[in-house]
Amino acid sequence: MSDRYALALFELARDDKRLDEVAGDLKKIGELLDGSDDLARLVRSPVFGKDLQAKSMDAILSRVGVADLTKNFVGVLIENRRLFALPEIIRGFNGLLAHHRGEISVQVTTAIALNSDQSSKLESALKNAYGRSVQLNETVDPSILGGLIVKVGSRMIDSSISTQLNSLQIAMREA
Repeated sequence: MSDRYALALFELARDDKRLDEVAGDLKKIGELLDGSDDLARLVRSPVFGKDLQAKSMDAILSRVGVADLTKNFVGVLIENRRLFALPEIIRGFNGLLAHHRGEISVQVTTAIALNSDQSSKLESALKNAYGRSVQLNETVDPSILGGLIVKVGSRMIDSSISTQLNSLQIAMREA
């Protein structure tokens, strides 16, 4: 379901020649969702009614300067009771955009947010490894404790501390 919405938004933005604008808007929304547990709860929870979600999201999106196309799209999600799918739709849109641009889309999960220098170094290393432009989609998950998890297509590199501790625990049981 989220793939259909992502494709619809992508096609609308492409036809209006506003892909970069919508991508920027979705990045802002993704950062807001990652940075606010209350906003994430508003988006995910079916307890909140359409009216409250619509008013809240309109105020938030207006405040951060999101374009009308993106605001209207979020309104459609709210009307169809699909706002909970917004994070997946953002990922899907970013994947479509990366494919359209000839880039690879990389999902990076870290315990704490990467600073701009770390992001650019990681992006550069991935660009050298894959020989293509890279679009990083960053997610913060404190439960991995440290390190990072990198997903490129169906390939995953997990160097998180939690995985290393689990591996060590299994090795100690077998010894």
